[in-house]
Amino acid sequence: MEDQIFQLQYALDTFYFLVCGALVMWMAAGFAMLEAGLVRAKNTTEILTKNVSLYAVACTMYMVCGYSIMYGGGDFSLFLSGITGDGVAGAEEPATYAPSADFYFQVVFVATAMSIVSGAVAERMKLWAFLIFAVFMTGVIYPLEGSWTWGGEAVFGMYTLGDLGFSDFAGSGIVHMAGAAAALAGVLLLGARKGKYGKQGQIYAIPGANLPLATLGTFILWLGWFGFNGGSVLATATVESANAVAVVFMNTNAAAAGGLIAALIVARMMFGKADLTMALNGALAGLVAITAEPSTPTPLLATLFGGIGGVLVVFSIVTLDKLRIDDPVGAISVHGVVGLLGLLLVPVTNGDSSFGGQIVGAITIFAWVFIASFVVWFALKSTIGIRVGEEEEYDGVDLAECGMEAYPEFTSATS
Repeated sequence: MEDQIFQLQYALDTFYFLVCGALVMWMAAGFAMLEAGLVRAKNTTEILTKNVSLYAVACTMYMVCGYSIMYGGGDFSLFLSGITGDGVAGAEEPATYAPSADFYFQVVFVATAMSIVSGAVAERMKLWAFLIFAVFMTGVIYPLEGSWTWGGEAVFGMYTLGDLGFSDFAGSGIVHMAGAAAALAGVLLLGARKGKYGKQGQIYAIPGANLPLATLGTFILWLGWFGFNGGSVLATATVESANAVAVVFMNTNAAAAGGLIAALIVARMMFGKADLTMALNGALAGLVAITAEPSTPTPLLATLFGGIGGVLVVFSIVTLDKLRIDDPVGAISVHGVVGLLGLLLVPVTNGDSSFGGQIVGAITIFAWVFIASFVVWFALKSTIGIRVGEEEEYDGVDLAECGMEAYPEFTSATS
């Protein structure tokens, strides 16, 4: 009887894990649609190519070495021995779900981290330089910081973040802030788009080409986030785990709603208009803010946490523009600044974490990802270059990098 119960629990948890992984994979479509809507028409094909290609690169590199680095301490036989065995790599006891399901769930997370980079460097980066960076980000940079956090390994053999009181339930820091750190390093070396900033300090808005597409992308991300956070419960086949999943879903949705409402109100107060792009980023900010700990807040607190993220993201986007850090989709603000906020909010409701541990963890993640990414970006800039030419940028990177346009009937290059 116990064996039958275990088999049923194993099947249900595995199925739940795979469904949540599929929802997170669907977030790749959300990022693609959001970014395609927020860039200019002449750069749409290239941003779509980046998004679909980075997903494939992430899946391949995480299979080749990333998973082994993150959960096996660099044992590269782990993919054959650990994923197909009876337990999840690194676990002391057999898991109640298929180890290959764990791998699938983890690989879509690393793809999410890389997707964050795509939007921040949009409209002026060379496609192949971006994809080469994706190899390093998904194969080494992200898995190494993941080994210090979810993998439980000591940071360069010195200390374990978990022992210091660091907690990140589904990845506000491990995934989102890490992706933003890599994006920031690239943006600083890449420079702003032509025409974005004037010589006298002026800031010129560069509107996206398709706001309906950006809105669709936000809704897709909102939906996918239920798998992102809900799947991180890691089980659903018991009363306790099922209740936990329900709470996580409820709080995730509440935070997104709070973030959107707060951002919309702040934008109205600051700009005198209902800014759709700020509202969309507010929803995403709310989602990022709750990702570090969606299981312990009350629904009201989750809404407030999301609201704080929505307020913060508006000010962050405006501030980065004043600093002449050009981020076409607001990715650094949404995932980096609010990702840090999410980490700092964890101890408010989770007594097993500490503010000191959260700060040390955040510094560790950001410092490693930013420095390592800066080195890779700099090496690429010094060799093959990372930015397209001025004429290519003016005509649109679709033609220069992909040889085709997403909207050939409407773009000026065709005429």
